[in-house]
Amino acid sequence: MSQPAHATASPSAPDASARTLIDPRGPQVAAAITSVVLAAVLLLGDSVVGTVLLAAQVVVFGLGAALGVQHTPYSLLFRTLVRPRLSPPAELEDAAPPRFAQTVGLAFTVVALVAYVAGATLVGQVAVGFALAAALLNAVFAFCLGCEVYLLAKRATSRRTATA
Repeated sequence: MSQPAHATASPSAPDASARTLIDPRGPQVAAAITSVVLAAVLLLGDSVVGTVLLAAQVVVFGLGAALGVQHTPYSLLFRTLVRPRLSPPAELEDAAPPRFAQTVGLAFTVVALVAYVAGATLVGQVAVGFALAAALLNAVFAFCLGCEVYLLAKRATSRRTATA
């Protein structure tokens, strides 16, 4: 059986202390919450409530991008309400790829928020739609699109560095 594309390590891996490791189920739960929020934003459109929900999601993505996914409100919900009911994770995941994914989500939702505020509703809906599609991939299939982009970029830059 092949190793998953995302970076994982056992809790006792020797390099585990060199990076932040997280329960990979946490970002998946966060993606489910994000999916609900973004679907509500699409349903509510550029109404005040929709715009406020979108702004709140921008803040969540901003916290995840700046501080790491383990410091978001969704992570707090996972740790307090979900994690105690689960068995320990089989493996832990490097927090860097999900953090990058939060940055990508932040970019799309900032574009959407600016578009909604500027009256460019269609642009906002498209940006929210892209973010929602990525969140749903993670929530439903445990496929983190932003994480995969992070790993592809990391491989590409390490090859370039190795050949230079």
